[in-house]
Amino acid sequence: MTPEPPPRPAIFISAGESSGDRHGAAVAREIRRKLPDARLFGIGGREMNAAGVSTLAGLDELSVMGGTEVLRRLPGFVRLERRIRDLFVREDIRLFLPIDYPGLNLRLARAARRQERRVLYYIAPQVWAWREGRARKLRRHCDRVLTVLPFEAAPLERYGVRAEFVGHPLLDETRASAGGAGARAAGGLGAPGAGRIVGLFPGSRAQEVRYILPVFAEAARRLARRHRDIDFIIARPPHLPASLYAEAGFPTAGAREATARSWAALTKSGTITLELALAGVPMVVGYRMGRLEWSVGRRLVRVPSIVLVNLVAEAPVVPELLQDELTAGRAAAALEVLLAEGAPARREMLRGFDTVRDRLGKPGCAARVAGHAIELLGGGQPARGAGAPC
Repeated sequence: MTPEPPPRPAIFISAGESSGDRHGAAVAREIRRKLPDARLFGIGGREMNAAGVSTLAGLDELSVMGGTEVLRRLPGFVRLERRIRDLFVREDIRLFLPIDYPGLNLRLARAARRQERRVLYYIAPQVWAWREGRARKLRRHCDRVLTVLPFEAAPLERYGVRAEFVGHPLLDETRASAGGAGARAAGGLGAPGAGRIVGLFPGSRAQEVRYILPVFAEAARRLARRHRDIDFIIARPPHLPASLYAEAGFPTAGAREATARSWAALTKSGTITLELALAGVPMVVGYRMGRLEWSVGRRLVRVPSIVLVNLVAEAPVVPELLQDELTAGRAAAALEVLLAEGAPARREMLRGFDTVRDRLGKPGCAARVAGHAIELLGGGQPARGAGAPC
């Protein structure tokens, strides 16, 4: 009697935002390359779907901020968690691979651990900025945590978390897209006499956009009245409706296109600041949220800046305007000094971006993550460290 072949290993990748969708897709492709018979399930968007991940839920179901917005969506999260737990059993998921998005992913990590699944957390929750309690949850619920910022692993290890810095995935994305300053120069953007484009990046969650975009758009209108040679473009993720951006009065594009076309940017905080820095786009950061969320959040934050560029550089490279500081007038004034090609503020910021690039490790992050995933499945050894060849 012919023995049955061993079951194809099943992995669940959970991404809650547009950036996680991209990073999850890159990891999925590397897993497929290293382990062709793997079955991939997950939560994600178009990019993970295109990479061969069968998604149980899309990003539109998860477009939510913190605080009261999360509380309103909690019943939906609970129902989604139940569906995922059922899928873990039905498809015999052997590895859960959450990407950032701790509000949901830490709950799912706990569920996976209770079902004796392996858990590999990629892009760790920002324990260093927010909650020490999350570090304890990571220790209890995760076999391993992979960090993408050079200063993240050490604080986690102090809490007993097995953590490793694997480099930043944006290094692969910027290399693959060949965007940024070089693409703009080739296309004539920013050349003498040519129109320049300022990108507006209000976020990938609906509530963020509602709070931030009106201020960004008014700042853009003020600059447009003073600089007739400047055009504006708004970065819109595909899972958010165009109607959310209609009142702003500017054209929209995907984040990658907007980044590649931008001479300067007005952006929310988050990973997008690193994307812009690696693309050589000077920026001003602005952020605003509900007053309750802000009142709670500012008491919890334990870092000198909310801008990742500044934290990686260990210097105030990028100006930030938070909550009541974020007004159209202040944003326009801070951005205006970055618009001239030879402006001292622009040159100094670009030098700071060079420091950031040097500190983010080496390309090959997705391949290293896939190596860790396969090791946890029992299929080999991962590539070690942010500088390891892949």
